[in-house]
Amino acid sequence: MDYIAYAVPFFLLGLLVELAYGIIKNKNTYRLNDAIGNLFMGTLRTSNKLIIIGMAGYVFYTVETHYALWRWDATSPMTWIFAFIVYDFFYYWFHRISHERQLFWASHVAHHQSEDYNLSTALRQTGTGALASWVFYIPMFLIGVPSYVFISVASINLVYQFWVHSEHIPKLGWYENYFVTASNHRVHHAQNEQYIDKNYGGVFIIWDRMFGTHKVEDDNEACIYGIRGTLNTFNPIWANLHIYVKILKEMWFSRDWKEKLYAPFARTSWTPTSLPIPAPKDEFNPAEFKKYNPVVNNRVKGYALFQYLFITYVFLVFIQSDYLNYLQLWVTISMMTFTMYCTSIWLDGKEGSRMEMVRLSLCLMLGAYAYLEISLALIALSVLVYSIVNILVLLFINRPQAMPEAQET
Repeated sequence: MDYIAYAVPFFLLGLLVELAYGIIKNKNTYRLNDAIGNLFMGTLRTSNKLIIIGMAGYVFYTVETHYALWRWDATSPMTWIFAFIVYDFFYYWFHRISHERQLFWASHVAHHQSEDYNLSTALRQTGTGALASWVFYIPMFLIGVPSYVFISVASINLVYQFWVHSEHIPKLGWYENYFVTASNHRVHHAQNEQYIDKNYGGVFIIWDRMFGTHKVEDDNEACIYGIRGTLNTFNPIWANLHIYVKILKEMWFSRDWKEKLYAPFARTSWTPTSLPIPAPKDEFNPAEFKKYNPVVNNRVKGYALFQYLFITYVFLVFIQSDYLNYLQLWVTISMMTFTMYCTSIWLDGKEGSRMEMVRLSLCLMLGAYAYLEISLALIALSVLVYSIVNILVLLFINRPQAMPEAQET
């Protein structure tokens, strides 16, 4: 059983509780632009998984059915305990390689781009991870873990990781020695020199202790979150693709064929030596670090929040409920992605009115088309009403100009 769907309401409740607690304690760790960017990325990942997960399911089924060395009893508690521990072991290596090799970092980097650290960061996930991450778990089916148990322990592992994305939870004493906590996961998300590429475990920190990647949070050095070579945009499409583009450029412009072929599999710190123009290095100076925080007015922020709420409605009512066929699913997710992109233009402090009108025109056309299909009456009504409300609201939003970044550290 996949427990993620059942956990989503508690995730959202957790965000609200953490936000309220931070405001009350005068230590708010949320910014609307960053949080919406995180939530967009999470929705995009979950939606994309529905249309590209087929390959993994087919391979898992084939290995379990024809190549398993033996079969564990799905009703035995020992099977569940064993599977839970072994899953986290393979997760550790998947997670570690995702930081150490360019091709896998290209996918995983999306989770680390947020320059805030709060529960919304946990929901910031890659939209391309389902293409390759499943490969690391094939051995579980080879040793006979039932697919039902695998799906269950995988979702439990992911649910556990939610709560550790918080700045408000202190060190937890002896618990820190065995399990992943908010403190040692803050280290994992930090880009400080002493913290980078540490603490890869999902539930158990013992793997990091065993394989030399463990680091205790230093009380004298605050974590600085984000990635080296800052993204400087809330665009979810670029967030998912920018490292892939970097790899392709390295392969295209390198003059050495060995470097062309090596680029996808190189360590993340590697750069080709045969580039016609040397690649700039990502210089990190903690004293000069500033969060990317374009200044936009409150009406734009409210408009962006409204887009997220509508996308969430579409996801829960139409995508999660199997309301749409495969082609309709593709079209809907594409429009959701386009909506996220257009919203990111506003959040980046740029002029977004023209692109927004293009988007809303497409929404009206799709709504009119869906209205002709009896089975799509509800989505047609939703999209048409949404489009009209957006057009009316746009009349009252001042066009935001590009402004200097807020001086926030």
